[in-house]
Amino acid sequence: MFGRREPVPFAFVAEADRFRSNVTPPPRERPSVGQMAGRWLLGLTVVAGLAGSLVIGTPALSSDSPDSNPQQSQASQKH
Repeated sequence: MFGRREPVPFAFVAEADRFRSNVTPPPRERPSVGQMAGRWLLGLTVVAGLAGSLVIGTPALSSDSPDSNPQQSQASQKH
């Protein structure tokens, strides 16, 4: 399967698998202390927001009710 080559309209596409560039990209810049602190603060804010929404939302998902009687409106109680 790999030995058979299909004809391609552009020569550079056929040569792309063995092409190696002699140009190296510039080294990545290290983030400053302020950037690192900002990233940590953003991550901490997101995690705290998720934890807070879980803590606040958990009682609403609970199926336990303090009183076993279902609530009725005042109109249905008057006969």
